[in-house]
Amino acid sequence: MEQNEKWLQWAVELQSIAQAGLYYCKDQYDIERFQRVREIAAEMISSKTNISVDKVTELFCNEIGYQTPKLDSRAAIFQDGKILLVKENNGTWSLPGGWVDVGLSVKENTIKEVKEEAGLDVTADRVIAVQDREKHNLPIYAYKICKIFVLCTVIGGEFCRNSETVESRYFGIDELPLLAEEKNNQEQIRMCFEAYQSEHWETVFD
Repeated sequence: MEQNEKWLQWAVELQSIAQAGLYYCKDQYDIERFQRVREIAAEMISSKTNISVDKVTELFCNEIGYQTPKLDSRAAIFQDGKILLVKENNGTWSLPGGWVDVGLSVKENTIKEVKEEAGLDVTADRVIAVQDREKHNLPIYAYKICKIFVLCTVIGGEFCRNSETVESRYFGIDELPLLAEEKNNQEQIRMCFEAYQSEHWETVFD
């Protein structure tokens, strides 16, 4: 493991301990100590990533309760043996998807994200995989993410340019464009193809 990644893991663990302590602890002095531990974790992340402490705190230290991974859902949609990708504003391509909103199930969120990013109405049919993001995607983030890939079927709609995506297109496995690899890489896209082609796919999970 690279030294920078070890530093990041230490900071994440400190933040998790501090967040749980702030939630469960009743003693004012201990609360102040846990708050300082959380600040130190944010300072460590800032030092290693060149992101401001304020920004790190906003992204990394703004939750309460026992710390758990964030959920990210990704839709795998096929047509004529090719997979749908959407082009983001920075020119990279990804499976339609995003953070699972509070109040929505994974299934509901997957359908919503496809509509927003690809303009399509879909059914969410089968879970392809549940993955620990940091085992598959770079760069490593300061918070844990659980990625859920879902096989979907189009039932209507059409693409409309929006604030997040500028184009959508179907690609064969050997003609993939420049991917947003922090969200999905070739290994994950290939896994989606395998699930689509399989009659008896078993959900992959880490």
